[in-house]
Amino acid sequence: MNILVLNGPNLNLLGKREPEIYGTATLESILADLTEYANSQNALLLHFQSNAEHELVERIQSILLESSSNGKPVDGIIINPAAFTHTSVAIRDALLAVAVPFIEVHLSNVHKREAFRQHSYFSDIADGVVVGLGEQGYRFALEALLHKLKLQQS
Repeated sequence: MNILVLNGPNLNLLGKREPEIYGTATLESILADLTEYANSQNALLLHFQSNAEHELVERIQSILLESSSNGKPVDGIIINPAAFTHTSVAIRDALLAVAVPFIEVHLSNVHKREAFRQHSYFSDIADGVVVGLGEQGYRFALEALLHKLKLQQS
């Protein structure tokens, strides 16, 4: 199974940016842990981070474009859209177009924060949502997504 981990704006600054909210783990350390776990489950972890909305849309669309010629290149997605959670109809539409199971992840508990952070353009179409569990949220999302995909295969 191939799992794509997508990270939105400012997540490249994890470990440096507001550690009291987002923790001290870097994106690199989170991805290293996820990659190790994925490998132990015979899954391949792909990852992409961008501060630009159009780059995230293009990466998601590439799943659909690649699948027409190479089989299904991505079986599931873990996405932390970051600030795009509250603004991006374009990313939402791209996720709907590719029709790949995905889990939305947020490091902080968005429900305890400003009102604008409590609305997501993704939660209602996601297979699951993990919020407020810090870096562990990515691992929980990966475990849940792999479990869902294994059930679909059987």
